[in-house]
Parts: sequence; structure tokens; C-alpha cells
Amino acid sequence: MEPLTDLELIEEVRGGNRQAFTELMRRHQERIYWTARRILGNHADADDVTQEAFVRAFLNLGDFRGDASFFTWIYRIALNLSLNALRKRHLVNYLKDSELARKVFTSQEDPHKDLEVKEMESLVARAVATLPDKQRAVFVMRYYDEMSYEEISYVLKTSVGGLKANYFHALHKVQEHLRNATAS
Repeated sequence: MEPLTDLELIEEVRGGNRQAFTELMRRHQERIYWTARRILGNHADADDVTQEAFVRAFLNLGDFRGDASFFTWIYRIALNLSLNALRKRHLVNYLKDSELARKVFTSQEDPHKDLEVKEMESLVARAVATLPDKQRAVFVMRYYDEMSYEEISYVLKTSVGGLKANYFHALHKVQEHLRNATAS
């Protein structure tokens, strides 16, 4: 038996089957979490946003029209919640020293190569953290989540041309930040 599609699961939920929503969560929770984690920079806030996004999705499932995929719809909810949390906090810490050390020292591969990769990830994370909110959101969706400009356009409700400009400027700023950091 073929697994149900997201749209079929949504119809099941609307018909009273709450277990169908559990399946939707199982399918999409990790990607939503990692999107929030990249924007907010820590587990606790990302976990809160992920839970809140699914609660809101469940409560507003009647408003889901199917113009886009369920993932795109809940992604937009999570992104908006993440940006709101970020605005409240005003500063974001993308990577904590203890997390970097734990990842480096638990690696089973070449520790020197892993350290270089982790240092570069840390530099990129710090560079992304300096971007204005909209550029940061576009960069995270395009670079980390590999979303198409059309999907990003739907999520942010803005033109593809504007998104491309935002991504170009964000990428340029990140590259400049990396050049400055590695020149020091």
C-alpha cells in the first residue's frame, strides 16, 4: 500500500483523524527544526519555534488551500516565527563554543580536516548572523535549504527578482566577511 500524500493526510486530519497530523509532523519536523535552528542559532529556540509552527498549522489547517505544498506552507509559518523571535532577541549566536568543540572531538575521521570544516562553518554562521533579517532568511532558504526562488517567493510573498537581488547581496556580504576573517 502506497503511503498517503501530504494532501491526503490533510484531508484525513480534516475528517477527524489526528494521527494523520502526527504523520505530517514526522515527515517535516526535522527540516522545519533545522531551518529554525539556522536562523535562531540554538536548539531551545529552534525547538520552541518548531513546536509552535506545528501547533499553528494544526489549528489553522482549515485555512490551508493547497496553493503550495504543505511543507512550503508550514515552512512559511516557521520562518515567520523564527524571524519574530530573532527580532525580539536582537542578536543571534549561531554557534556555541561547546557545540563546536563537541563536534570536533567526537569525529571519527581526520580531526584536522574536521577542524577546518568546523571553523569554516563557524565563519559562515557568523557571517550569516550579521546579515539583515530579510537577506538572512533568503540566504538560509537558498543556501542551506536549497529552495527554488519560486518557493522562496511564495514563502516571503515577494518577487523572484527581489529575492535574487537579496541573495546576491547576502552572498556578497558573506564572501566579504569570509575574506576579511581569513585575511586576519
